[in-house]
Amino acid sequence: MSATTMKPGFRDLYTPKLFTVLKEGYGLASLKADAMSGLTVAIVALPLSMAIAIASGVTPDRGLYTSIVGGFVVSAFGGSRFQIGGPAGAFIVLVSATVAQHGVDGLLLATFLSGIMLAAVGLLRLGAFIKYIPYPVTVGFTAGIAIIIFASQIKDLLGLTLEKEPGPLLPKLAAIGGALPSVNPAAVFVALGTIGIIAAIRRYRPHWPSFIIAVGIVAAGAALAGLPVETIGTRFGGIPQGLLAPHLPTVSYARVMAVLPNALSFTLLGCIESLLSAVVADSMTGRRHRSNCELLAQGVANILSPLFGGICVTGNIARTATNVRSGARSPVSGMMHSAFLLLFILVAAPLASYIPLAALAGVLALVAWNMTEKHEFATLIRASRGDAVVLLATVLLVIFRDLTEGILVGFALSVMLFLHRMAQAAEVENIHPLAEEDKADSTNGNGRTPYQVGLATDPDVAVVRVSGAFFFGAAAAVGAALDRIGERPKAYVFDLSAVTMLDSTGAATIEGFVRKAIHRDTAVYIVGATATVRRTLFLHGLRPPRVRFRRTLESAIVEAGDHKRD
Repeated sequence: MSATTMKPGFRDLYTPKLFTVLKEGYGLASLKADAMSGLTVAIVALPLSMAIAIASGVTPDRGLYTSIVGGFVVSAFGGSRFQIGGPAGAFIVLVSATVAQHGVDGLLLATFLSGIMLAAVGLLRLGAFIKYIPYPVTVGFTAGIAIIIFASQIKDLLGLTLEKEPGPLLPKLAAIGGALPSVNPAAVFVALGTIGIIAAIRRYRPHWPSFIIAVGIVAAGAALAGLPVETIGTRFGGIPQGLLAPHLPTVSYARVMAVLPNALSFTLLGCIESLLSAVVADSMTGRRHRSNCELLAQGVANILSPLFGGICVTGNIARTATNVRSGARSPVSGMMHSAFLLLFILVAAPLASYIPLAALAGVLALVAWNMTEKHEFATLIRASRGDAVVLLATVLLVIFRDLTEGILVGFALSVMLFLHRMAQAAEVENIHPLAEEDKADSTNGNGRTPYQVGLATDPDVAVVRVSGAFFFGAAAAVGAALDRIGERPKAYVFDLSAVTMLDSTGAATIEGFVRKAIHRDTAVYIVGATATVRRTLFLHGLRPPRVRFRRTLESAIVEAGDHKRD
């Protein structure tokens, strides 16, 4: 077997990109570029990590622990040169629901189990299958998550007094509506100021770290002006100056079974989100990530993150894109980003107490707005009725039911739509006798190789052409078309040269037709079958002498005519 056809081995699939970079040669210039990029990403990740943690129902320090521990592992052992790991907005819905059901300790256990599952997915080499998630499903669940994230921030955006905020969207909106008389004008001013500063920086200085600048300016202004707004300090008492000592979450059979559905949801979303982020990095850099190595690293990161008090870790598209744009050259930039965040906790953690929650809510509101992929959403709505149904079903189920349910139902609808389209593409043509319009245009407008008019003149030889994917979805339609062939010729010639795929159901359909033909003492010839199609036919008993295989249509028709005369 040649080197070009050999399957990749364990080393090729699971060697971290960091090792590849160091083997290629890593110099001082690359270190400087990675350090600057890591600092830029850390500045972006600092407010986002805390905001996502708060929106997820946990304290802000847990978001930082996630970026420090999980982000370091993802970069050091992952299959992408540029992936940045940490807490992601896509997980807010799942994490907050898990905290509400099982508490923080249950969340840590679910994250730990999810890490084991992610590592197993990577080791079983299932990463490549994640690319089969249909585009309308990814756009749909992203839009649904964005809507839920924005709804979860309304309370802090308006500074509402709300004792207990419901989780489901409609009860949440009803509770928010009832609390509107308690709007805090100072909180609204802080939130709008944060959004306005970010928008201005992105327009006039797009390369500046808009999130941290906006949060810093607003926090300083609110503190100096003595604005009556809730801050990280007033709600959470600040953040600790250091990492927590590693410890295992409480493990028991009952707790494992209770959080297992949540862990499965984390795993499914983690696979999708991480590999989508890696694909985005590939498209920006021209590199290629190792999907199974990436999932293995994500698994290890999710095993270690909860040991230090962190939550779910995944590749983050926004931070990964920032990493690439900032000139990163290797995974060292991601490791540096984690180191800078750790330095912030050790040195400047008390400053976080002054950050208004309304400012972080403004940051997340913009994150949600950017997540909606408005242009892609509108394009899919207009593209086709089937894609629109898949998109809307996914969005509505994510919003009103469950994220995992939305993904699974959207995927199932996409599969059914695909099967329907493939079945519609399969055709059966009985080209004997040759119609007059076919003589004028023997390709029938389908771009197929035209038949020679003289080949289809024998009234006792029926030529049948099957085209497209002949699989279980098309078998009923193809079988009915075969049964409608009214002639009782002395021989059939099946042209399968345009059959792109044949499964067992399709082969069984042909076998049933051949059985009837043999019962009528009619010979059957098969032309143009590829090696794969012929193998499937052989497995279903369609081999000589029951059928005769020929290379060309001309030879099959000539031989069928001779057989008829004999």
